[in-house]
Amino acid sequence: MSKHEMSSSPPWRDPAAYLRSLLILGRTSNLPTVWSNCLAGWLLGGGGQWGKLGFLFVGATLVYWGGMFLNDAFDAEFDRAHRPERPIPSGQIERNEVWIWGFAWLGLGMLCLLVLGSMTAPWVALLVFTILAYDALHKWFVLSPVLMAACRVWLIVLAASTGGDGVTGHALWSALAMGAYIAGLSYLARKESGGVLIRRWPLLLLAVPILFALLINGPGYRGLAILCSIVVAGWCVGCLRWSFWRQPPQVGKSVAGLLGGIPLVDCLSTCGQGWWLFAACFALALWFQKRIPAT
Repeated sequence: MSKHEMSSSPPWRDPAAYLRSLLILGRTSNLPTVWSNCLAGWLLGGGGQWGKLGFLFVGATLVYWGGMFLNDAFDAEFDRAHRPERPIPSGQIERNEVWIWGFAWLGLGMLCLLVLGSMTAPWVALLVFTILAYDALHKWFVLSPVLMAACRVWLIVLAASTGGDGVTGHALWSALAMGAYIAGLSYLARKESGGVLIRRWPLLLLAVPILFALLINGPGYRGLAILCSIVVAGWCVGCLRWSFWRQPPQVGKSVAGLLGGIPLVDCLSTCGQGWWLFAACFALALWFQKRIPAT
């Protein structure tokens, strides 16, 4: 721990302020999108026991928190220079505490997910490994959006492995389509600090789930696929206006909106199955974002 961290740490804490710091560190406003990924994967894997879905939600929540806490711990020096409002550089919490919280959440989440069975274990290992790789490398690794995308891919496949049908081809391709959406979103997020050129072609990745849905759904589901695609496309365009049709560009608003739209993409992947649950996740994500920063 640096001298600066020691000197900036308060001698006492307001419990409410400390709790808010933990919620900010965990990017808690994005949790409904994690639950949405779990729900989509579970449905694409054939559904089944609702109890397994409960363990998925809890385990994925804890693993996500762990990854987000460790992200701030790894990025403390960068944030000190570029994002001094974050909890560690602003002195709201000490860096060593964040390391402890991060590994604790990650360990507890792994235990919850491993309870789901041996078929799930390899996906849990891949998910945790990819989260740690992203946290450690993303500030200097040019392909870090691919690592972020892989985290969501493994989460959806992990959820599918707990369903009655397991990891079907539909589940795998839907997870990859979500990965493309996340890669496009993550590319834009890397430009959030401003002052850099935003190339538009990587954002075409946001349209991959739409293309996949229109290709894979036959006549019986084509109408629903088109309807869901229109909703997703409209939301993406509405979010991107903050980056391309506002001066100065407000990339953070675009990123937050696209993050909040993940449940819409999940709903598209299931062709509207359980749409009310995805709608609830979408609404909850937007509501959370008004209280806790999404990035």
